[in-house]
Amino acid sequence: MDPQAAVDLTRQAIMTTLLVCAPVLVAGLIVGLLVGLLQAATQVQEQTLSFVPKMVAMLVVTSIGMPWLVSRLVTYFHDLVQGIPGSL
Repeated sequence: MDPQAAVDLTRQAIMTTLLVCAPVLVAGLIVGLLVGLLQAATQVQEQTLSFVPKMVAMLVVTSIGMPWLVSRLVTYFHDLVQGIPGSL
């Protein structure tokens, strides 16, 4: 395997990881921001109040986006396995 192929493989792995993780992390970020604003407005500083809604939102986004997430991972794995004969 030449160095350029290794770099391309690493780039593709990083991009796939970012695409798969981004929706879940963005959902947690948005819910965390909204809960933080609500806590600042009401001055209720309970730690579980910020943790539970973020976890629920991330779980909902994961369950809704699961078909897309799995298809991205399967596509990446398929391309990876298909590229094995060319790298030998």
